[in-house]
Amino acid sequence: MSCDFLSLARPGVQKLSPYVPGKPVEELAREFGLRPQDIVKLASNENPLGPSPAVREAIAAALAELTRYPDGNGFALKQALAAKLGVDTVGITLGNGSNDILELVARAFVGPEHEVVFSDHAFAVYPIVTQAVGAKAVSVPAKDWGHDLDAMAAAISPATRVVFIANPNNPTGTWIERSALEAFLDRVPENVIVVLDEAYTEYVETDEVPNGVDYLPRYPNLLVSRTFSKAYGLAALRVGYGLSSPVIADALNRVRQPFNVNSLALTAALAALQDEAYLIESRRINRQGMQQLEDGCAALGLSWIPSRGNFLAIDVGREAAPIFQALLREGVIVRPVANYGMPNHLRVTIGLPEENQRFLDALKQVLNRG
Repeated sequence: MSCDFLSLARPGVQKLSPYVPGKPVEELAREFGLRPQDIVKLASNENPLGPSPAVREAIAAALAELTRYPDGNGFALKQALAAKLGVDTVGITLGNGSNDILELVARAFVGPEHEVVFSDHAFAVYPIVTQAVGAKAVSVPAKDWGHDLDAMAAAISPATRVVFIANPNNPTGTWIERSALEAFLDRVPENVIVVLDEAYTEYVETDEVPNGVDYLPRYPNLLVSRTFSKAYGLAALRVGYGLSSPVIADALNRVRQPFNVNSLALTAALAALQDEAYLIESRRINRQGMQQLEDGCAALGLSWIPSRGNFLAIDVGREAAPIFQALLREGVIVRPVANYGMPNHLRVTIGLPEENQRFLDALKQVLNRG
């Protein structure tokens, strides 16, 4: 009889369900006999533009050095980030995507005796990294689909070690305004680390959503996490970073795996960071696509949650799972979010104009079929 190895895992790990990513195009093509080129994927909040020409050229030039280990300290990328954001390199931690930063925080600071606070309808990785280290997850009820910062502050106890806040939030797209964030940070005890997850910050085009970097000098317990996976179009390469006080960064680097960001990712991120024209175009495509989806939903009589990300959470007015499955048969991949406590919503990534229209046309057909 074989051993039940799951029973040997930590109790928190036993209770976890594996993270389920968006369905790959190739898998859907095999499942329904579709041609990959006929499938539209709007499920994973990826940049529809693809990597910029500057990134492609930088990667091609770096291929000859694949036999070498990457720069474990990411010197060039850290220097570029410091110059662009006005921070010190000693407060920058590089990660294998920003998810890696979230996990490093949990591994470095959280144990079984601690609690971690986050909001309902927030990023699924928060409870995963919490339970993986055996800590207690404290999920606070949301307010209008977004973070209720007053309730989250009230949920902080002597056992709380970390608070996760996403701004804008995934999968709802909701955001926290400047005054609310400042009032919350003022209430948090200095021994509680606040992780401000800004994975979608580059898509924000309004001053109402604060820039977490502005608060780093004032709050030593603040860590801002960001990624190159979204607006910079580098999801496949997995590179993100954390910005914090040098003391927090030092702790994270003690548990960070050597060479956790590969050479091509470092090279691509550096090129992407310097390509301002690509970022401007990404914002334009997103702004126009958001309006296209909102107008399309309004025409279908559907409501949605206003978003500052590159996606829209759409209320289909009924259980969304059958709608999701029907859309798959039409060759359109979106994201059901029942696992986030949103059984009637579909999260739809903003794509190119023709991709957005393909989704709207397919959604109309599916809804009309009942």
